[in-house]
Amino acid sequence: MKQRYVYVLSALLTVIGLSVFFYKWQVLGFPVTEDLEKPVWTIESAISFESGPGSIKVQLNVPSLTPGFRTLHENSVSRGYGFSTNFGGGGREAQWAIRRADGEQTIYYRISVVEDSSVDESDTTPPFPPTPTIIEPMRTAVDVLVGEVRDHSADTASFTTELLTRMNDPSSDSNVELLLGEVSSKADFVDVITRLLASARIPSRMVHGFPLAGRQKNAELVSWLEVHDGERWLYFNPATGEESLPERFLVWWRGNEPLVNVEGGSNVQVDFAVQEDHLDAVAIAEKQAAQAGVSAVDFSLYSLPIQTQAVYSVLLMIPIGALIMVIMRNIVGIDAFGTFMPVLIALAFRETKLLWGVILFSLLVTLGLTIRFLLDRLRLLLVPRLSAVLIVVVILMLFISMTSHRMGLEMGLSVALFPMVIIAMTIERMSVVWEERGAADSIRAGLGSLVVAVAAYIFMGMAWLEHLIFTFPELLLVILAIVLMAGRYTGYRLTELRRFKELAKD
Repeated sequence: MKQRYVYVLSALLTVIGLSVFFYKWQVLGFPVTEDLEKPVWTIESAISFESGPGSIKVQLNVPSLTPGFRTLHENSVSRGYGFSTNFGGGGREAQWAIRRADGEQTIYYRISVVEDSSVDESDTTPPFPPTPTIIEPMRTAVDVLVGEVRDHSADTASFTTELLTRMNDPSSDSNVELLLGEVSSKADFVDVITRLLASARIPSRMVHGFPLAGRQKNAELVSWLEVHDGERWLYFNPATGEESLPERFLVWWRGNEPLVNVEGGSNVQVDFAVQEDHLDAVAIAEKQAAQAGVSAVDFSLYSLPIQTQAVYSVLLMIPIGALIMVIMRNIVGIDAFGTFMPVLIALAFRETKLLWGVILFSLLVTLGLTIRFLLDRLRLLLVPRLSAVLIVVVILMLFISMTSHRMGLEMGLSVALFPMVIIAMTIERMSVVWEERGAADSIRAGLGSLVVAVAAYIFMGMAWLEHLIFTFPELLLVILAIVLMAGRYTGYRLTELRRFKELAKD
């Protein structure tokens, strides 16, 4: 019955830990690898105009639904203007207002976005558009063209492709020439296409945006076509009819409404600039979580002071060392002194480096064990003897540091990083085992402790693992579950397979 409780508790801890981990990874966007940077695109619009004698009101269409991108932040730079945002016919609008302004005015709007494939079009399904009012002879040309395109198509996507193909070759069709007679820009062309699709009762709209690529001082808006097939919005290249969207295309606004509207001003001009930066993925994830109001970000270790973060980056690796200790002792079967002595020695190895750490540890234990045997002749009680060993360890550490410094070996100074109490207890345990079970068992256990410490150092020194645990501390629940399961293991250890090999043959 108790064993079943262990299984249930381990499964519960694993589910909780992995659930929080996947939520922070997939939803909030916390990176699982270190030193990961993401491109952040900053688009700045500059609205310039001449102010009139009265009040001024400026309206600019700004991004709202941006498939493939997530907004990090936006701001406005405008001296003396009131600023607000609301929703209009083309999506979201930024509004500036001032009672009076003199001379030439420039208003800046800036938005920063990051690529996020999980952000999809969340717009609602539009109703069927009403049949547009078109005067003759345009009406007849539209009816004939729509009828011919419908005969050569099977669904909304193929209808749109066929229509765009015909409209881009006006020389072969007099109806197309008539419809494109007053078209002077790409936006006018897309506007004609949307009216033709409305005549066929197909919802469509013009999309304006930027293909984000590097640094652009004078970015040009690109008009694209968006068509709804009854289930989702499809994007089409107006020039080719191809169903696609330019790579890294940021949708700025939708519809036929003008980009900017200035009341009380003249000579309006809007310029765009695009800049690409690279920011730490953790900072981006925290920003997105804060915008979404997720409380999990409040408990992130990255919100702690930097000095405290440095402490926990070390402390959080101790459970990894403890897991290695459990596996090496209970599964592999390596004998070692103490429960946490190898883990603490492994922490010291992180500062001394592995080779010098092993040399200094072996030298310190060997010298301490020699002094311990000399103390046996005094026949001291346990507590005074342990205190004497501790004092001897401190003296030995001082002696090794002074000698190595005189010899020009500065790495010997790092012997002071070893936990002196643990070293003293290790020397005492080795001497007791030496007396009770012999030198072979004592040396084997000492070497086993060193092997476990080296294994723990290797895993605790993995930078990607340290980042993973620090960013997703909930994974410690999974480690706890593994330790609980290992605590119920009563089978053969790996080292015992060789010991009982003859019985296996029988």
